[in-house]
Amino acid sequence: MAGVVLLLTTACSGGEKDSGVTVGEKGDATVPQVTINPGNGNTKAAPENGVVVTAAGGTLEQVTVTLKGKPVDGAMTADKTSWKSRTLRPGAKYQVTAVAKSPKGKSTTVNATFATQKAANALSIVDITPGKNEKVGVGMPIQVTFNRPVGDKKAVESALEVKSAKPATGAWYWSNDTTAIFRTKNGTWWEPNQNVTFTAKLAGVKSGKKTYGVSDFSRRFRIGDSHIITISTKKKRAVVEKNGKKVRSWPISAGRGGRVVNGVDTYLTTSGIHLTMGKENPAIMTSEWMGVDPKDKANGGYKEVIPFAVRISNSGEYIHSMAATVWAQGHQNVSHGCVNSPPKDAQWFYKFSYIGDPVIITGTKRKLEPFNGTSYYQMSWNRWVKGSALDRTVTTG
Repeated sequence: MAGVVLLLTTACSGGEKDSGVTVGEKGDATVPQVTINPGNGNTKAAPENGVVVTAAGGTLEQVTVTLKGKPVDGAMTADKTSWKSRTLRPGAKYQVTAVAKSPKGKSTTVNATFATQKAANALSIVDITPGKNEKVGVGMPIQVTFNRPVGDKKAVESALEVKSAKPATGAWYWSNDTTAIFRTKNGTWWEPNQNVTFTAKLAGVKSGKKTYGVSDFSRRFRIGDSHIITISTKKKRAVVEKNGKKVRSWPISAGRGGRVVNGVDTYLTTSGIHLTMGKENPAIMTSEWMGVDPKDKANGGYKEVIPFAVRISNSGEYIHSMAATVWAQGHQNVSHGCVNSPPKDAQWFYKFSYIGDPVIITGTKRKLEPFNGTSYYQMSWNRWVKGSALDRTVTTG
């Protein structure tokens, strides 16, 4: 009979409770059968498996899965015979309603309730850059830090989404077991003046033994104007472009060189694609980074209070104001590795720049390493993509 719902005592896969529940009269071929997995009453459903609803002898007209009255995302197959949800929150109770219709118009409706097993260990995000609603530069990476080592990186990376108003090609890279970084392809940047949204659909993702993501996470930020800074240590000059047009240029004095440690001249400015990392006004700079007491003047000890400093690496490099070396700026490299600038230009750049602006430095023999700060564009694109657990590129449009 059309519209009659019969709950059978056996499921289609053999009658076990956890294998699902089938609704529909098997004796009537004109009535569609609907199977829901997990089955009604299940109290320990695996969160990573989600909900699967299938129809035999007809097509699914409607599938609704809710958690505390809120719908759960899912996708229907093209032939409308199967529907699958996303991963589910651990330790939660879900309700399912599904309606199927046969080619002759007979329908079957099924309702089910089940609960997912609890997570013995919770995976969560403890830090993410950029900040909420922050305006950043066109080179800005997205860096995600988890609270514990991620075992199944493929499962977790599959749950990470990046959407932008203007499409970009990028990829994730796992720098260690707790940190994943997204950046755009070498030779490209984010398109300026647009919103970007990062979403981690972690709830129900199994990342290790008895370890699940317990909630989702979302972060929205904005890409500002395109700021591209090029600095030549040979020409001793900095040039700034905004949205493709030159807006300012000034003389600089870069690292003088002459202090070699383990084959590296630590007094040379690094050449490569830096990203602006932060601002300090003032920055306290000392010789402690190279193991020299600031009071030991004979061995190059120093301690200086530097105004309008924009950091570009983890090895102590800044673009900053330096009134004491104006005489050398544009003529001679005399710094310990920083980019000394005239006070008026350094102050202008301090106010002008965003975090994540590309700073491209050329002219020295010291190469910038890919993880000296946020210098991720120093790594080749092929190698970066290989650092993805899924070994794939991502389109963000």
